[in-house]
Amino acid sequence: MLSIRLGGKAAGRQHTLYAIKSHQVRGAAQKVAFSSTTVASKEKVVILGSGWGGYEVLRGIDKSRYDVTIISPNTYFNFTPLLASCAVGSLEYRCALEPVRRYTPQVKSYQAWCDAIDFKSKTLTCMPATPPLPFEKKPATLADVTTTAYPGTGTPFQLPYDKLIISVGAYAQTFGVPGVKEHGYFLKDVKDARSIRTRILECFEQAAEPLLTDDQRRNILHFCIVGGGPTGVEFGAELHDFLQSDIRKHYPHLATLAKISLYDVAPTILSMFDQGLMQYAEKTFKREGIDIFTSHHVEKIEAGKMHVKEQGEVPFGLLVWSTGLAPNPLIECLTEVEKHPKTGSVITDGHCQLLMKGSTEKSAASDEKPDPVPNPDVWAIGDAAMIQGVMLPATAQVANQKGKYLVKKLNRMLEGQDTSAPFKWRNLGTLAYVGENQALYDRSKSAGGPKPKGAGRMAWLLWRSAYASMALSMRNKILVPTFWLVNWIFGRDLSRF
Repeated sequence: MLSIRLGGKAAGRQHTLYAIKSHQVRGAAQKVAFSSTTVASKEKVVILGSGWGGYEVLRGIDKSRYDVTIISPNTYFNFTPLLASCAVGSLEYRCALEPVRRYTPQVKSYQAWCDAIDFKSKTLTCMPATPPLPFEKKPATLADVTTTAYPGTGTPFQLPYDKLIISVGAYAQTFGVPGVKEHGYFLKDVKDARSIRTRILECFEQAAEPLLTDDQRRNILHFCIVGGGPTGVEFGAELHDFLQSDIRKHYPHLATLAKISLYDVAPTILSMFDQGLMQYAEKTFKREGIDIFTSHHVEKIEAGKMHVKEQGEVPFGLLVWSTGLAPNPLIECLTEVEKHPKTGSVITDGHCQLLMKGSTEKSAASDEKPDPVPNPDVWAIGDAAMIQGVMLPATAQVANQKGKYLVKKLNRMLEGQDTSAPFKWRNLGTLAYVGENQALYDRSKSAGGPKPKGAGRMAWLLWRSAYASMALSMRNKILVPTFWLVNWIFGRDLSRF
């Protein structure tokens, strides 16, 4: 209460300061009291990552009552199911992007990596993902910056938090195969799609040079894909459509020399699908001329050639690697948390709360491992985390549903409502494009409800309508079908820039 005493003959007179209520007190002197309502400070919520989980939290969290900050090395969200289409020009890159800064100034956004988390002091150490400022002094060694795997692009900064959402995703898994990072391409980001598209067109321009033999042209136009999951299969299907339409039209003398090969260490491709659908995909690929090599082991990658245990040396012009997920460097450096021994992902409870290692102050005579303790202010979602005792697929669908679950929980906390319900995944089905306007749809492995499955043209229509409707902004809901239509009528753009 802020009070001001006024003397004199001011009885019956009211004084107002900044529209705050005044009180008149009878007597020889008048006392006028002013009250000010102090706005409670907002809790600082920090979101690490702008992927399927983190971006969903950013979209739905009550930004008027939480002080929200997002930290991500990217200034956008990747709509990953459309990256294969972007890589061959069926869609333009903007169709697969949603900007993070759409929610500013309500949200503070920093293009940076989080290098370390101090759970005790609730502090993050972050490194800018932008080029260093011209007046910044470059650190002499990595140890002068941080102790993590990032080389650093500037001066690190620290950021406090009250609540933290870890949704940093995962990196591409190479299984230690030499040369993959140097000579292969990944397909996890729109930048990867752009690089792949540039390389495809570059291969055809190189093959068109007059001094090459047909054998050399075949080697340059050999497109290899390692990984038989949805990413690898869909890219192979999109590339096949591209070769059979626009490339055949503009490079008629080279189109017949082009070849696509799909490699996987597993005995089948698309192992998450029903057996009948897997066989349908394999038959479709073989009919389209795509070679499938299952149970094959890649041992080494060199410039323009791949060493396969079962085949020997395999020349290529483009190699796309999509074999799984590896832990994010931030996750690797967290030592106080529970992790899955095989995947390296952090482990959460059923409420997506991060599980911290239990206290080591147990009796020395006891050999029992201390029980993990959930951190009430830290949640982990997406490919970087898994729920204790539950094996869910590392897909965008799971990350997105965890993000929506966390939004409800955080917003209900503000209202004092019940937040005891654990996360429950609802299997909406799996889609995969297999080329020539055909796709697969499978919901046969869901826990409850209808369990339809199908393949062919109707599944392709479902695939396209699902991804067009799932675009997060109205802008992309319009752009995606528009570009599909424009490219169907006029063909893809073959410009390389």
